[in-house]
Amino acid sequence: MKKVLNIVLFIGLAVCAWADDVQFKAQAPAQVIVGRPFQLTYTVNQRSRDLRAPEFTDFDVLAGPYTSTSSSTSFINGHRTSSFTQTYTYTLLAQRAGTFTIGPATVKVDGENIQSNGVRITVLPEDEQQQSNSSQSGQTGAAGQTAKRSNNDSGQSSVSSENIFVRTIASKTRVHEQEALLITYKLYFANVDVAQLTNNTKLPEFTGFLKQDLEQGEIQTELEHYNGRNYQTAVLYRTVLYPQHSGDIKIDPARFEAVLRVQTQQRVRSIFDDFFGSYTNVTKMLTAPGVTVHVAPLPSGKPAGFSGGVGRFSLTPSISQTELQANEAVTIKLDITGAGNMKLIKTPAVDWPEGFEPYDPKVTNDFRTTTSGVSGTKSIEYLAIPRSAGEYTIPAVQFSYFDIDQKAYKTLSTPEYTIRVKRGAGSANAGQAEENAVISYTQKEDIKQLGTDIRYIDTKPLKKNTEYRCQVGEHRLIWLFYVVPLLLTIIVLLILRKQIKEAADITRVRYKRANKVAQKRLKAAAAALKANDRNAFYAAIESAAWTYLSDRLSIPTADLNKDNIASILKQKGVSDDLIADVKNVLSTAEFARYAPSTDHAMDDLYTATTNLINNLEDQKI
Repeated sequence: MKKVLNIVLFIGLAVCAWADDVQFKAQAPAQVIVGRPFQLTYTVNQRSRDLRAPEFTDFDVLAGPYTSTSSSTSFINGHRTSSFTQTYTYTLLAQRAGTFTIGPATVKVDGENIQSNGVRITVLPEDEQQQSNSSQSGQTGAAGQTAKRSNNDSGQSSVSSENIFVRTIASKTRVHEQEALLITYKLYFANVDVAQLTNNTKLPEFTGFLKQDLEQGEIQTELEHYNGRNYQTAVLYRTVLYPQHSGDIKIDPARFEAVLRVQTQQRVRSIFDDFFGSYTNVTKMLTAPGVTVHVAPLPSGKPAGFSGGVGRFSLTPSISQTELQANEAVTIKLDITGAGNMKLIKTPAVDWPEGFEPYDPKVTNDFRTTTSGVSGTKSIEYLAIPRSAGEYTIPAVQFSYFDIDQKAYKTLSTPEYTIRVKRGAGSANAGQAEENAVISYTQKEDIKQLGTDIRYIDTKPLKKNTEYRCQVGEHRLIWLFYVVPLLLTIIVLLILRKQIKEAADITRVRYKRANKVAQKRLKAAAAALKANDRNAFYAAIESAAWTYLSDRLSIPTADLNKDNIASILKQKGVSDDLIADVKNVLSTAEFARYAPSTDHAMDDLYTATTNLINNLEDQKI
């Protein structure tokens, strides 16, 4: 009985596995045109019967269903593999334009009802020219055929701008500064065989914009009804633009070159020439028109924490710990997530309390470019080390941006963190403890020395004065062995205390190391320039300039801008020409990072930045 149950269970599992392998699919074109037949096919990979198709409410059934089968068997490395396909084909005709859904069909496979998927079809209207021609079809006769042949004889003359052209499509032409817009160059062609697109393409410079190209995969065509006519279309190039200033910004025309395959009529030399015809390749230059974008300035009343962000953003803060010992690190992390000009957002500043030693923030970008702009997450980690015990409050960090949907400024804020720092072995009191330990050490040495000075009274007479003088000299030498180490210890302690005091003065440390840090980043920029790594070069140049000015002027990087830099430099007596050089280098480094540039422009920017830092060093600001 147990064996019988096992056999039944095995058969049941086999049937279930077989049923899961049955695939019944419906396929049809995604786009069709009114009045043009198309085919709807149902395919099943098992022998089936009793097809029940859905009601074709919005379509006329011209023919079908036609049934066909195919099978194949192959042997690979001694393993036999077989496949079977059964196909049901309908020929349909759309009655009107619109988007329609054809429901699923069912078939029976070994008594089981199997259901297919549904299909969604977009029906485009007929060409307006075709409709007018159809009403006059009785009047064309032989004259129409003669005109058609004469057009074919002309070869390239039949390839007109109505049959093939490129459109410049802007997602919007009225935007704010830093608001993303999508520019698409789209090819339209009808009654033309496009053999290929050449590399002879000239795109505009997109002056006044920062651009972010979208990845272009394999070019695919689809139908589109445009200006009363149906065209095959293909997207040639797409880019996301961010306007950098207000006013009307014009985008110049673009040029694309296509190779067309055109049929020509030559003298018939054989029946095969007359049947197949002959073709020639025609090169045609296609010009996509320019477009003007109207850019409105950002409204007045910018919040104090505004860092240039335009788009839609959210802020997620976190802190590593709120209770720790002195000399332990604490980390605050901010995740700015959203869509907009993510790459131009400046890093917000954290106002660390007195007694904390902060480090430069670590920024990690996880961005992707879509048709709506750049989106993703900008993660910022701030690390600091408290040097003394106590209870500290870290003020809230604010991030302000311009909300592109509500056309208003918004401010996101972190909570206010309270940190309790306990005294540890490496606290700021370690220096005092070290000094106390040294004092205790010297006192113990004095006691030992006194012990050696206690001697019993020698009743013996002195031998000679020379022996006495030698004994006194020996005592002086012994004292020297104790005094010199003590003096050296005190000198070392004074030097260490001075270094600790200077290290606590973060502003002074940053001021002294400004040139060294800048030269290190200029060296990295030179390596990127030599390797022709454009992104790394501009990142290093921009970091060198902004960090140098931040350290020299004792201003946090997040609070720096060209206006307050110019004001402070003027107060320090820097010449107007050098201030103009500072603005020029900062603007060029900021915009050129995402704008088109040449190797010559990179060389010039590197030289200008190097000269600027050297000139500011000479000024001793």
